[in-house]
Amino acid sequence: MLEKMLVKNCIKLNLKSKTKADVIDELVDVLYANGRLNNKEEFKKTILKREEQSSTGLEEGIAIPHGKSESVKIPTVAFGLSKDGIDYDSLDGEPSKLFFMIAAPANATDSHIETLSQLSSLLLDDDIREQLFQVKTEQEVLDILLKEEKVGETLVSSENKTFDVLAVTACPTGIAHTYMAAEALNKKAKEMGVNIKVETNGSTGVKNEITQEDIKNAKGIIIAADKNVEMSRFSGKHVEIVGVKEGIKRPQDLIQNALDQKAPIYSSKETSKQSSGSERKGFYKHLMSGVSNMLPFVVGGGILIAISFIFGIKASDPTDPSFSPIAKLLMDIGGGNAFFLMIPVLAGFIGMSIADRPGFAPAMVGGLISANNGGGFLGGLVGGFLGGYVVLLLKKLFAKLPEKLEGIKPVLLYPLFGILITGVLMYLVVISPVAALNSGITNFLNGLGTGNLILLGAIVGGMMAIDMGGPINKAAFTFGIAAIAAGNYYPHAAVMAGGMTPPLGIALATTFFKHKFDKEEREAGLTNYIMGASFITEGAIPFAAADPIRVIPSCIAGSALAGGLAMAFKCQLPAPHGGLFVLPIITNPLMYLFAVAAGSLLTCVLIGLTKPSKTV
Repeated sequence: MLEKMLVKNCIKLNLKSKTKADVIDELVDVLYANGRLNNKEEFKKTILKREEQSSTGLEEGIAIPHGKSESVKIPTVAFGLSKDGIDYDSLDGEPSKLFFMIAAPANATDSHIETLSQLSSLLLDDDIREQLFQVKTEQEVLDILLKEEKVGETLVSSENKTFDVLAVTACPTGIAHTYMAAEALNKKAKEMGVNIKVETNGSTGVKNEITQEDIKNAKGIIIAADKNVEMSRFSGKHVEIVGVKEGIKRPQDLIQNALDQKAPIYSSKETSKQSSGSERKGFYKHLMSGVSNMLPFVVGGGILIAISFIFGIKASDPTDPSFSPIAKLLMDIGGGNAFFLMIPVLAGFIGMSIADRPGFAPAMVGGLISANNGGGFLGGLVGGFLGGYVVLLLKKLFAKLPEKLEGIKPVLLYPLFGILITGVLMYLVVISPVAALNSGITNFLNGLGTGNLILLGAIVGGMMAIDMGGPINKAAFTFGIAAIAAGNYYPHAAVMAGGMTPPLGIALATTFFKHKFDKEEREAGLTNYIMGASFITEGAIPFAAADPIRVIPSCIAGSALAGGLAMAFKCQLPAPHGGLFVLPIITNPLMYLFAVAAGSLLTCVLIGLTKPSKTV
């Protein structure tokens, strides 16, 4: 089968590309020029979407960009060789030289996927890689790979065997990384003299499935996966959960940890008393699912709002003399719609990560209730987890129903009772305390208004960073607006300084401490320069949600400093919004800039000192 997918015309031994984007374009062009694709732009989008999930640049100079798409006419593997190497965001940080672009049709057959898995496995062989680095002709590439076509069939048979270690591998597309991780674990286990069984959750389904008997006898379990796999079966066993790349990168460590039973014992019952590493990773995975899907709404909507300020701070208000229809259109799209959807989307995808698709609707409704009733960002988090776990509870309750009712559970029972229970709990339990908290904080600030101005500035500035658009943030903002209405322009200057600091501090951190952030976070950090300058604190939310223990205190400290300094320098702000765009109307503008810069730098340094370096 491999000889049909790897053809001489789709081999290019002198890649001209110098960047990751260029090499993707070049190999897509090779496939299209040789009639393997119907639509090269659509296939390129598929490849780039896969790269957004995680780079397909591996170690040892290999990169395997891949995707399944209806734009693929003939299943093909395109090979490219770069003598100098290209920075492809590889696992080991080294340039990639061998590129295998896998084009699989949307309806790829088992034989196609298994052939591609064999190719992925072949590339783990040091001798084969070294031979490929030295090839001079296209025929040499074919000779090296096709003569080893059967080498990839190395999954351990499970017949009449007991296993010391079990593993499950899975990647989002189920084509390359799934099988490379499986091969790496099998190969290393053989070297170590360890009996291992690896289940692959690939594109064509589960292969080499782990049985209850296997689980009973195993010392430890390895889950090397970037998507959800069936976990309840491992309850009570030592389970280490890592990304699929870790299975490729450090198989020996994972196997040894499993043998030594160093991983925490996994429990399928989520309770507040559990604190194992696997549970924390589960919480983190749910949180990141919500954050990653919310991010486009934050970035797109925030930038549109910032652009609208160019026409005037109140140019979107039809009653204001500076009114501009363009500014209103931008504000309606960015603020009225994109930002409005931000919290429901965050909640919805948290719920979906917890309870799969049935958890999406209840959680999203919970997030929408929060957005409409003052719950803000924190209320949205509560709504997301509440909706997801409500559906998990319903799944257990409805499991006892007759089998003939199975079909109506996802279309009727889960959405009906999930939305009802989540909505009732949000309205009766969650929203009222948040509203009371909001009101109490506002009253507290009013009491401080005649006291120490610097302390007041530090308090309202710090409050802007606590929940970044939520009730506490809004309480401080409302206090500042009320002060403006009363003719006191000092507090709101501190409020806006505190609100600009979190996104600006995070943007600086992603610039000066790049090793603390992954590629997606660094790109999002750039947009925070614009959001921070525009007084859009919500730009910091994805970073705060992903690492609240480190990011939120760092932001609070920086915002408190900025707010206190703004008061100390007696800066006044008569405008309710605008960020640095309204700097000309702020009294003592240079010192105000100094206050914002000082707070942002403090946030940047604290994040840089406390966040761990990214391992991949």
